[in-house]
Amino acid sequence: MRKTIHRHPCLRNVAAVLALILLFAITIAAQSAGPTERTSRYFDSVRVSPAKLWTFLLKMPKGADLHSHLSGAIYAESYIQWAAASGDCVNTSTMVASQPPCTTGQVPAANALTNSVLFQQIIDAWSMQNWQLSGESGHDHFFNTFGKFGVATYNQNGSMLAEAVTRAAHGHVLYLELMLTPDGTPTGVLSSQIGNKVGWDGNAAGTLSKLKSNGIDAAVPLAIKNLNDAEAEKDRLLKCGTPQADPGCAVMIRYIAQVSRGAALGPVFAQMVTGFALANDPTSKVVALNLVQAEDGQASMQNFALHMQMLQFLRPLYPGAHLSLHAGELVPGIVPPAGLTFHIHDSVMTAQANRIGHGVDVMQETDADGLMREMARRNVMVEICLSSNNSILGVSGAQHPLATYLKYGVPVALATDDEGVSRSEISREYLRAVEDQGLGYLQLKTMDRNSLQYAFISGASLWSDAKKFVPVAQCASDMAAMKLSSSGCRQYVTGSEKAKLQWKLEEQFREFERAW
Repeated sequence: MRKTIHRHPCLRNVAAVLALILLFAITIAAQSAGPTERTSRYFDSVRVSPAKLWTFLLKMPKGADLHSHLSGAIYAESYIQWAAASGDCVNTSTMVASQPPCTTGQVPAANALTNSVLFQQIIDAWSMQNWQLSGESGHDHFFNTFGKFGVATYNQNGSMLAEAVTRAAHGHVLYLELMLTPDGTPTGVLSSQIGNKVGWDGNAAGTLSKLKSNGIDAAVPLAIKNLNDAEAEKDRLLKCGTPQADPGCAVMIRYIAQVSRGAALGPVFAQMVTGFALANDPTSKVVALNLVQAEDGQASMQNFALHMQMLQFLRPLYPGAHLSLHAGELVPGIVPPAGLTFHIHDSVMTAQANRIGHGVDVMQETDADGLMREMARRNVMVEICLSSNNSILGVSGAQHPLATYLKYGVPVALATDDEGVSRSEISREYLRAVEDQGLGYLQLKTMDRNSLQYAFISGASLWSDAKKFVPVAQCASDMAAMKLSSSGCRQYVTGSEKAKLQWKLEEQFREFERAW
């Protein structure tokens, strides 16, 4: 016989009252929480809802993208259009583009506009789409794409800038640092040509003197003119300065001069000299230099120590220049074990890099613990490129050192690397950070702020303490009210490009967090 349990009416009333009290307490807690805390709670609630999470991340302010190669930022579809318009050709076996006339085995790139099979083949060859079907490793397929679409980039810097800033604006990015080779001529790269002529005799001071006597200084005004022309074309394409201006017009751009580390020593040193000179010139929008191409390449590995010594020699001669270095874009097996032990260390300690790109193999470095503590002490930021690390190196999830960098207090920020080749964009890097790395809203917001704090842009920071994001004294009250009202703060912000962007980011966060 079933026994029925009867609850006393008073107990039911007590339970109801307790439930109401709990609901009231939750409501009061939600109302008393600040906008950032409420936004963080909302973010946690939509982590398991892909559509809502994507909407949130797409709208989230991003600050800056500090690691982006201009040629790799462009989607293959654009390159096909430009190659077709230029009358370029494509080899139907290798998918390598070349200038006309077309010869045996080649067809006009324009054919791809009406041949869907050819169109898709080119996209697969010029990007990481379907790379698993290529018969190549992700690493090899990635680096091989640049030689295939290279011709399609000719005379397209303005169009490339337009695409890059338009996509950045769509992802709510305020500031871009784009890597490129600025001193190109119709016959090649001026600094490289002079470097080939002069060569490298093992003496940095003597080689620098020879470069100057052979006209290396002419690369600076040429590079500035090239960039000004590209920006003028970008402005024309986006209708900047008109009522129809594209949102990309509002994205601020600065440039990082590329040094092709796989080249002979003479051109490498000459490109370093030009990059430093440009970044040291107050009339130039070039703010830094960086060594590019595969870090595991034969010349890159053989000459790595010498490259660091070259940078160490040149650095004091150009005090206004900054340095960001690809370092640690390596994994076990891609190079011998000894090759994993010093690249980040030497980039930071010998070359005195302000920032590091990738830094994936940090745990393979000699005394990784001490290295990361020193990076945290020096505020050497790491540009984290999750999509390319996954596709090129096969590193993701717990294998990625992002969580370790955060543990040691090393400043980090998310970046796209080569969003066109990777078929990504900045918001998808944030999505990967959430889904693959488990990051929360506050961590993403910190990275946003870091991206501007460690940007190579002129002026003082809005933060007196960039670890805790404490504003400078002039702006403490203004930040509390989020209103630029005092003359002291207004003067401080308007007098600094960096502080101006940081203030704008905080305004965007205020509006963004109100919505949730």
